Amino acid sequence: MAKVELKKPIVEEISASIKDAQSVVLVDYRGLTVEQDTELRKQLREAGINYKVYKNTMMNFAFKGTDFEALAPYLEGPSAVAISTEDATAPARVLCKFAKTADKLEIKGGVVEGVAYDAAGIENISKIPSREELLSKLLGSIQSPITNFARVMNQLAEKGGASAAEAEAPAAEAEAAPAEETTEAAAPVEAEATATE
Repeated sequence: MAKVELKKPIVEEISASIKDAQSVVLVDYRGLTVEQDTELRKQLREAGINYKVYKNTMMNFAFKGTDFEALAPYLEGPSAVAISTEDATAPARVLCKFAKTADKLEIKGGVVEGVAYDAAGIENISKIPSREELLSKLLGSIQSPITNFARVMNQLAEKGGASAAEAEAPAAEAEAAPAEETTEAAAPVEAEATATE
């Protein structure tokens, strides 16, 4: 069997895995212990990220003609690829967090939602909260006014309900009415004073 025929299925496998990918991050895994590598793979799997080691030439062939072609300059030395089809920031988040405990793991670069980033860019993307975190923050901000409204309604109910609030409103209007009458009565006096002059 020719070498090309052996390589074709691998290139097709990579192409299939990046077809619907939201992000792809390349790392240099040299120096990781077996224990560290196992833990990294576990964390990536739990986050729904496909992580695999391929030859650079295979990845280069698979990336040609796609958004991921921008990763070609990073395909030097041993490379592993982390691919996510669901959460665009997940590979960056998991890999950068893991790299803090395993200094041998080196992030080379990546493509997130069609935009290529170097290692520093991937580090910045790793600081973006996950979709679930953002949704929970949004839900919290939506619930806050509703909670405050419920608290006010509860306080009204404790004071005697809406009827007590309505009874207080006419009393406040009655207090404001004599003040308006006084200003109206003062207006003709001023008019008379002007006429006599």
